[in-house]
Amino acid sequence: MKKFLAILLTVFMIFAFAVGCTNDNGGDQGDAGDNGDGGDNGQVEEPKELILVTTTSTYDSGLLDYLLPYFEEANNYDISVISLGTGAALEQGKNGDADVALVHAKPTELEMVAEGHFVDRIDVMYNDFVIVGPAEDPAGLKEAADVTAAMKAIADNEATFISRGDDSGTHKKELSLWEVAQITPEGDWYVSAGVGMGDTLTMANEELGYTMSDRATYLSMAEDLDIEIVFEGDENLFNQYGIMAVNPENWPDVDYEGAKLLIDFFGSEEGQELISEFKPYGDTLFFPNAQ
Repeated sequence: MKKFLAILLTVFMIFAFAVGCTNDNGGDQGDAGDNGDGGDNGQVEEPKELILVTTTSTYDSGLLDYLLPYFEEANNYDISVISLGTGAALEQGKNGDADVALVHAKPTELEMVAEGHFVDRIDVMYNDFVIVGPAEDPAGLKEAADVTAAMKAIADNEATFISRGDDSGTHKKELSLWEVAQITPEGDWYVSAGVGMGDTLTMANEELGYTMSDRATYLSMAEDLDIEIVFEGDENLFNQYGIMAVNPENWPDVDYEGAKLLIDFFGSEEGQELISEFKPYGDTLFFPNAQ
């Protein structure tokens, strides 16, 4: 009888062990099943990449460093920013080497939209241009009645003027002001730098000359410059920025969906409010006017 009970107990223990193992395996399988869902348990989708080509003035102001992380986090994008003069930026987009462009030469932008190189353009914000120069203001721009008189004062005095000379939106605007003043800028006093806004301001500072800058870039560098604003406030110095997508019909590989998301973000209530709140030096640098 004892032998029979021993055998029975041994069989029971083997059975209990087998059941326990089965339950353990079941639990493990359940965990594995949960892990198999992958993304539901912590796997993060890699952010998509978007190429934004923009102006040196926008980039140098610090606006994009402030604004783009809001979009990137909400939409899981990494945006690569290429900073060029507006003319070069538009060519970059025209050639399909970017997804979206943020620039400030509205007449040229509208021409390129009409030609089919870009789509979905909207105004997003504006600021203004200022003329900066030495505090002594040898050409007397502080007394000029308007920007046309200011440009004539520079030319009449052959005061050193540093032009960006890079086909940027700022350069295009400067050339239009010379044209209105009926002046062909040439001679030793007129220097065509062929560089971005920050480098142009540095050159003007070193030469103690005049130059034209968007207000945001000048303020971003003002602490390190001796030159100061000597003319401002003319309505002809208005500076409109626009954003638009590279036409996907021309370049099927561009990320049109991402470009449209970014355009919508800039024009949204959130984007416009963020732009208005960008005050790194205490004052608003860009005024939202999406339409």
